[in-house]
Amino acid sequence: MSPGGTRSQHRLGIALVVAAAFAFSTAPFFTRLLAYDSWTILFWRGVFGGSLIAVIMVVLQGRAGLRDLVGMGRSGWLVALYSTVAMIAFIPSLQLTSVSNVAIIIATGPFLAAGLAWLWLREIPRSRTIWASVVALCGVAIIVGNAQLGSDLLGIGLACVMALAIAAMTVMVRRHRDTSMVAAAAISNFLTSVVCIPFAHGITAVTGGDLLILAMFGFFQVALGLTMFFLGSRLLPSGQAALISTLETPLMPFWIWLAFAEVPALRVLLGGALVMGAVIADIVGDSRAQKPSS
Repeated sequence: MSPGGTRSQHRLGIALVVAAAFAFSTAPFFTRLLAYDSWTILFWRGVFGGSLIAVIMVVLQGRAGLRDLVGMGRSGWLVALYSTVAMIAFIPSLQLTSVSNVAIIIATGPFLAAGLAWLWLREIPRSRTIWASVVALCGVAIIVGNAQLGSDLLGIGLACVMALAIAAMTVMVRRHRDTSMVAAAAISNFLTSVVCIPFAHGITAVTGGDLLILAMFGFFQVALGLTMFFLGSRLLPSGQAALISTLETPLMPFWIWLAFAEVPALRVLLGGALVMGAVIADIVGDSRAQKPSS
């Protein structure tokens, strides 16, 4: 591919992962609208998210999309498994430890992804991205406030498993960049729903109006989010893709403020500014570095 084409693909990857972070960040908004246990929400979100991705694939690709869903290769199944593990570990980690601990551990994602990419792909992380990741991690620490590691080791351990699964998923998508991973996004949602069945208590009690909200939850937050992340992260260095995805954290309170008029605390604004500044600085620096010298 020509240098111009490579730069164009890189910019597309950045745009897709930024859009994915926006989609992922809507989770608290939709959760606020639903008065069900987390496992019930995860079950229906997975059903709708997976179904919508599958329908879109078949509509856009026809039989080729159906073949991708039915005949997904080993790499696709691994990506789906990593995604499922991350989604499943998230709920009990929040139940067993504080939200602050989970947020801090998730914010280590850029370092985990960069480390795995170096070990697996020999992809040397850019120093600019590493420094931006440090600033973003500090921003997340400010957002969540007085995060302290307590004795709730199981919850912390599950959060670490989730962070590692997301990092491994990101690197796997990058390694198999020529393989469509959209089918893996659909399968991971269906697998999540299957795992949630024994723990969900309100599957049959969901009302018609709430089913509509769950369908929107599955479409906007999961179907669009995962699809755009999978498409975008294969075009970017793994550490940079993980760094951009940290935009999810400062964007979460934005939707709550917009919908429920809950004004974010000063530390949320300051930490969010740090995260966004770090991501923007990395993107701008990356863009300048890729400009032809002529």
